[in-house]
Amino acid sequence: MLFWQILIDGFAISSLYALGATGFTLIFGVSGVLNLSHGAIMVAAAVASWALAGLLGAGPYWSAVGGIAIGVGLTMLTYFITVRPIQRSSRVAESEKEIFILTATLLWGIIISETVAYFFTNNAKTVLPIVEGVVTVVGVRTPSNEYFTAVVCWLAIGALWVLVNKTRHGKAVLAASMNPRGVTLLGIELTRIHLAVWFIYGLLASIAGILLGMFLGVSPYSVGPLTASAFSIVVLGGLGSVTGSLIAAYVVGYLETVTAYLISPAYRFIPSLLLLVVVMYLRPQGLFGRR
Repeated sequence: MLFWQILIDGFAISSLYALGATGFTLIFGVSGVLNLSHGAIMVAAAVASWALAGLLGAGPYWSAVGGIAIGVGLTMLTYFITVRPIQRSSRVAESEKEIFILTATLLWGIIISETVAYFFTNNAKTVLPIVEGVVTVVGVRTPSNEYFTAVVCWLAIGALWVLVNKTRHGKAVLAASMNPRGVTLLGIELTRIHLAVWFIYGLLASIAGILLGMFLGVSPYSVGPLTASAFSIVVLGGLGSVTGSLIAAYVVGYLETVTAYLISPAYRFIPSLLLLVVVMYLRPQGLFGRR
């Protein structure tokens, strides 16, 4: 029974991580940015959805849509306030822009986290589930929302795959990740591609945050661990490798689930961080290498 419980819960949380890490990897592959406000955006979207449902009486669907809108809005603000000005600045040396962007997104994430804590306290918030009820599989009673979470995550990942590989605009994004200068020579504006990629990332991160709020609940204290998990996943999978991130998401997700069940939920994030240290020493390029 414990094995099946870990298997089911681990699959749901791993699917959430896979969804968030896919967007995280996408913006790195295209614009070369590691967004350290990732966890803050996820938490803000979830808390916004919780507030719309609890304080304004919105239904689960509309509160989820509102939370996604808030998350996407914060993502675009992240790009316009912290990333784009540094990328275009002539006062910052090219070799130093990456560390400046890392610092800026980290500070921006702290601002978002502290703002959420100021208005809604640090207490954990559980988002109103869209699907209610319990399903019994192999003798294990599991909330229907867990299965719903896994299905939505993989539908979103599948939609992204179709967009990138089967549409003209998606192929432009793929080309920009491989050869930005070549895309520019073809007359395609990189600014538009960056805007589209950041919008897609915000959408994926917000959906993942809201589903996580339905599944486990979130609080401002979740910001650091969520960002650390996403960073561990993309490094383990190989920076810029979407396939590697998907596989690594399940490695990290099941590590955390096993730790939570067999040791303590308080230590669930430690194994993935230790794994990150080991990978950085033994295989710094990750499972599938840096793209």
